[in-house]
Amino acid sequence: MLRSLVALHCRIGQTVLSHQRHHVQPHQNLIHHLHNARCYGMATTERRKFYEDVSISQGEGGMYEINLDRRKLKTPGGKLFTVPNEALAIAVATEWDAQKDTLKFYTMHMSTLCNTALDNPTQRDKEQMIASALKYLETDTICYRVDEPPALVELQNNEWDPVLEWIEKRYNVVIGSSSNILGPEIPEETKETFRQHLNSYNFWALTGLEYVITQLKSVILSFGMVDRYLTVEQAVLLSRLEEEYQIQRWGNVEWAHDYDMYELRARTAAGALFVQLASESSTVKRKILQD
Repeated sequence: MLRSLVALHCRIGQTVLSHQRHHVQPHQNLIHHLHNARCYGMATTERRKFYEDVSISQGEGGMYEINLDRRKLKTPGGKLFTVPNEALAIAVATEWDAQKDTLKFYTMHMSTLCNTALDNPTQRDKEQMIASALKYLETDTICYRVDEPPALVELQNNEWDPVLEWIEKRYNVVIGSSSNILGPEIPEETKETFRQHLNSYNFWALTGLEYVITQLKSVILSFGMVDRYLTVEQAVLLSRLEEEYQIQRWGNVEWAHDYDMYELRARTAAGALFVQLASESSTVKRKILQD
């Protein structure tokens, strides 16, 4: 299994170079792509900041609330914004406190996930959410392989097979991979194992996990990341393996690629953190807050 993103990028480049005679252009500096990300983001919804202080308080039923000055935060659906534990409240409050003169809602992923859990705009229960998540197993990024070119076939085998072997061993299931357009036939026993695993999460954590799955388009990579077998950076890069290969081969529009990668990492990291925090107990030890 890969141990560094640099190594994986190098292997992608080496694989391409060993089969093709294309010049690979280096990626731009991080500062450059962040600058372009900011420019691109101007078209996204923003609002002038209307508060000075952010605080949290514990309300009825032990739920935690977010206060903007003396006003209680509400969801887009008009509900009182409450979260089930202090750790999650601190994460959300930190997002609001980090905003400058303009509220950039598209950067506030934790708040967005909380709003989704509270308002539940599609009015789904856990069973429906699990069914939706499991649909990605049938079209999982890791399971669909190409027949050609040989360089990409080799890259997919080298980078995806170890993850597939890990999850099959970790959950004692059979998944497999296929280059057939219909993909591999996932056994019902495997689906049931994953269904039970997903059902072990509470509604809030499941909201975050489903979000991660939709970002990576992979149940396998999402489980690998939440189980800490993969880092966020590794999971994102593996989810884009074919795209990264094509970029190394043909080149790309640098700022657009970097922005997409940066945004996907941010969304995926927020989703993974949300899963962890939504599974925490109700309070944070004061010693932690003082450190």
